[in-house]
Amino acid sequence: MLVHFKTQSDLEEAIETLVKQDKRLKPVLELTGMPALRQREPGFAGLAAIVCGQQLSTASAAAIWDRVSKAFDPFHHDAISRARADRLGRLGLSAAKIKTLKHIARELAAERLNLDVLANEEADIAHNTLTALPGIGPWTADIYLLFCLGHGDAWPAGDLAVQEAVKIGLGLKERPTAKQMAALAEPWRPLRGAAAHLWWAYYRTLKKREGVIAGAG
Repeated sequence: MLVHFKTQSDLEEAIETLVKQDKRLKPVLELTGMPALRQREPGFAGLAAIVCGQQLSTASAAAIWDRVSKAFDPFHHDAISRARADRLGRLGLSAAKIKTLKHIARELAAERLNLDVLANEEADIAHNTLTALPGIGPWTADIYLLFCLGHGDAWPAGDLAVQEAVKIGLGLKERPTAKQMAALAEPWRPLRGAAAHLWWAYYRTLKKREGVIAGAG
């Protein structure tokens, strides 16, 4: 069963279902309150923005994406295909990210890749389609599926904030690995994306209690 989060009520319904199914999540929700649905632009622009922000602070990622998106307005894969690498580099993109964006642009132009249809595929299949692209790792794939496509079962197992939240919330001795996170999330299928929203909210709540402004996710 495929679930999509198109509205805040979609997310809330999913979280309420999860809490009924897994009682361990009830105190988490009681602490955080209902998380807000996080959405980003779908398609090439949405994926490109995530790629631009890989391994950067939130502020740095936003600054680079602002320059890139303004330089190519409207933002389209044909424009990136034609753009000179040195021009993209001056906008703040690394050589690796330029290579990734150009490869994705070529795949889209050749119609070997359709980012929109991924929303209607099982989360694991869509994840594998994206991670087969050079420069697209598991985290980037899952963030695109969850925030850009609203895929209800996308599970960012490698996200450090979600890992830390799960560790604390479930009373684990150590922060779980991505592989362990995949196993831990099995009971939450096909609503793992809702669980991710809840765990991010839990992480931010814990950090605020510690007096730290969290920028997780």
